[in-house]
Amino acid sequence: MSLNPTQRFTDRVADYIRYRPGYPAELIPFLHETCAIPAQAEVADIGAGTGISSKLLLDAGHPVLAVEPNDAMRQAADQWLSAYPGYSSIAASAEQTTLPDASVDLVVAAQAFHWFDRDLARREFSRILRPGGLAALFWNSRLLDGSVFLRGYEMLLQTYGLDYNAIAESYRDDADMRRWFGSGLRHIGHFHHAQKLDFDGLRGRLLSSSYAPKAEHPNHAPALQALKSLFDATARQGVVDFEYDTRIYVGTL
Repeated sequence: MSLNPTQRFTDRVADYIRYRPGYPAELIPFLHETCAIPAQAEVADIGAGTGISSKLLLDAGHPVLAVEPNDAMRQAADQWLSAYPGYSSIAASAEQTTLPDASVDLVVAAQAFHWFDRDLARREFSRILRPGGLAALFWNSRLLDGSVFLRGYEMLLQTYGLDYNAIAESYRDDADMRRWFGSGLRHIGHFHHAQKLDFDGLRGRLLSSSYAPKAEHPNHAPALQALKSLFDATARQGVVDFEYDTRIYVGTL
């Protein structure tokens, strides 16, 4: 499977829109109150995908420019968010946003930073931020332990996922983010988040992942069979708890 991040999700957009989680409600007070970011701050949402993070920020009052290189994902965001007067989008990458120097107050990357060239992205974020502007990086990090379901789901991905380990190892932890921000790191937040998924939702959540085997791959049918067995063994009242530790890192560059 290609590791080209700009194309990995092209044929997974429908599942991504329907089954990927949003973000905890606590993120906006964290940005506004803890990090003192004004509600009118202009935001560049880098790697905006289908617009999940952009909508969160638009609903909080921010003008948002969504920067997304994948045409299918960006078009999905445009269709979803075009009614917001503060929304616009551009086809560009994290490393070359094409935005003017010192043009935004806040750069965010939600569920996307691990796809970037971290050094080039840092340089680009610094270029487009106004003096005193902040970068906020956040992820929904799936919990790997804590329940029979979570342990079983991780085992399923280890067994049937395509390049799963390579992708999992690209996620950043607190220590890595401290190194990336350096002395500019101002705030770290951790918030619990969860989806309650029936089997259709769980299947869609799996297939929205870039490392999930597609229908033509020999791992596809066994993976779905294992997923159904896991669901049947662990569901309570027809749902499983798909849990996350949502992590956010905010600082100057």
